[in-house]
Amino acid sequence: MTPTTSTLLAPTGLREASEALSEQGGTVEIRGAGTAAGWADPPRPATTVLDTRGLTGIAAYNPADMTVAVGAGTPLRDLAAELAAYGQRVAFDPARAARGATVGGLVATADAGPLSLTYGSLRDLVIGATVVLADGTIARTGGHVIKNVAGYDLAKLLHGSYGVFGLLAKVVLRLHPLPSATRTVGVECPASRAGELAAPVLCGPVEPVALEWCDGMLLIRLEGTAEGTTTRARHLAAELGGSVLDDDAADAAWARHAALVTGASVRLGVRPSRLAGLVNECGADETAALGLGTGVATVDIDGGAEAVDRLHDVVTAAVGTSVVRRPVPGARVWNRPPSAVRTLRALKDELDPLRRLCPGRLGTWLDDVEEAP
Repeated sequence: MTPTTSTLLAPTGLREASEALSEQGGTVEIRGAGTAAGWADPPRPATTVLDTRGLTGIAAYNPADMTVAVGAGTPLRDLAAELAAYGQRVAFDPARAARGATVGGLVATADAGPLSLTYGSLRDLVIGATVVLADGTIARTGGHVIKNVAGYDLAKLLHGSYGVFGLLAKVVLRLHPLPSATRTVGVECPASRAGELAAPVLCGPVEPVALEWCDGMLLIRLEGTAEGTTTRARHLAAELGGSVLDDDAADAAWARHAALVTGASVRLGVRPSRLAGLVNECGADETAALGLGTGVATVDIDGGAEAVDRLHDVVTAAVGTSVVRRPVPGARVWNRPPSAVRTLRALKDELDPLRRLCPGRLGTWLDDVEEAP
């Protein structure tokens, strides 16, 4: 019987989290700050809601090691503020961070930001994790050593899993130094022209840490020393016919980018060289943020379910992936099941045989019978 009222539990430590899963019967929804509640397949009502925001704070941090162990319920922005005092950062800048997104939630949803061009996603920055499985078993993977390859990498399995395989309780992250200076070059251009401008930048010696197009402007972020970034930015602006944005203008441009990403209805990924043309084909040029080096875009599609389904079909034809980030009634959530859908189901059966965790999440893949061709 579908529960009408859920029991809310908010563990503040690993033991409490383990007991919450081992002692509570029925289904469990794992919930963090809720900044991605509308993404992907919607959750179904569960017997218990397990709030991770009590699993917070830094568990271990030695700046000399450039790694930090942190509770999965810790907001990324809070962690960033603590690390900044030591001149370090998690080189990761998703738009949701400003809204209080937690470290665990960002791992679970496979979110990323412009810096992924250089530093990758959390999949690349997580080097260890503590996981509580559906029966309360505590499992650990990796550690505080960056070159740690022993055993199965559960952290990568949980990346993008929306909580269906286990509760991420603690995460060990690789850190990077804060840059001495940051400069942004802006070039006004349509999306169709942005790809042509971006190609030589990506192949050249400038080494941008982020390269995105949004709201009619190509944004290129450089990091390094004050003198070095200023020189590179001026040369790049001259070559592309753009300008070096002052700090206020740069902050406003990146804030606009974050706003477009936050409000987008669909996220898609495809080969970077095909991204601008694909988004143009879907009619989303003016409501899109394009990662021209990563191949990841967020777009806002008008026209309801029919338009979203058409986008899914276009992305599938381009051998890409797409998923809704805001519910669109009647629209497909994903463009197609992954080729590894059988493996995903086998892992779910092994790690959560009673199908307790996050019912409905990834339901298109785990519950439906249709498989990828």
